[in-house]
Amino acid sequence: MAVKKHIDEVLKHWPYDASQLAVRIVSGKDSRDVIQMRIDMGILQLETTGRPDGTMPEGSDTYYDHLVSQAADQGEELVMSEDHCNEADREFVQYYHRRVCWLTLREFPRAVDDAQHTLALMDFCRKHSPDEEWTMSHEQYRPFVLFHRTQAAALASLESSGAESAIQELNDGLDDFRNVFREYDAEEQMEDDELVQRLIEMRESLREQFEIGRTLAEQLNDAVESEQYELAAQLRDQLARRTDGKH
Repeated sequence: MAVKKHIDEVLKHWPYDASQLAVRIVSGKDSRDVIQMRIDMGILQLETTGRPDGTMPEGSDTYYDHLVSQAADQGEELVMSEDHCNEADREFVQYYHRRVCWLTLREFPRAVDDAQHTLALMDFCRKHSPDEEWTMSHEQYRPFVLFHRTQAAALASLESSGAESAIQELNDGLDDFRNVFREYDAEEQMEDDELVQRLIEMRESLREQFEIGRTLAEQLNDAVESEQYELAAQLRDQLARRTDGKH
């Protein structure tokens, strides 16, 4: 007798809704938690640790780790082959899906980790890319990954350390955006970027909700820019005392 392998019953009890992202964590018979994402023609299942598909490419934890190992052996002259590019793209897609799942599940520190992995892989690909066209086909997504990382880092800080810490994460993320725009000689376009505007709106919303003015870090930056060095020194001392008090 043939064993039925279709998943009709699973899909019937978890209908697809195009208006919202449906994600859940479930445990299997081995008590291993996995992430499941409902899509229009089925379910994606991802591991919660390691590479999302649960494999170890070439014996490494991730394909990025394998690429780093190869670069260590071959040196700076390593140029990614077609196979390298294809496998890197597979890993980009997998980490994108899991990052979105973590954000939906409000597992913000894990979303940050997956975004950091993607950014590290992007850095490697840019450095060892076979050509400029392939480089730019990936670099165009860097702001989107930075947005996810900054958003997740701010929300994680809000939960663990409070609104002022979250605002600092948003400011750090905006600095990263500025560096990207500056690198591509497009800094004047930054203010009009939708993702930048959304991060600024998030920051100002936190200020209003928690009644926070300029943070100590922001006051320090203001003092340095206006060459008020005595005030800057006092603010640095205040920040240092605050940091020491958290240890």
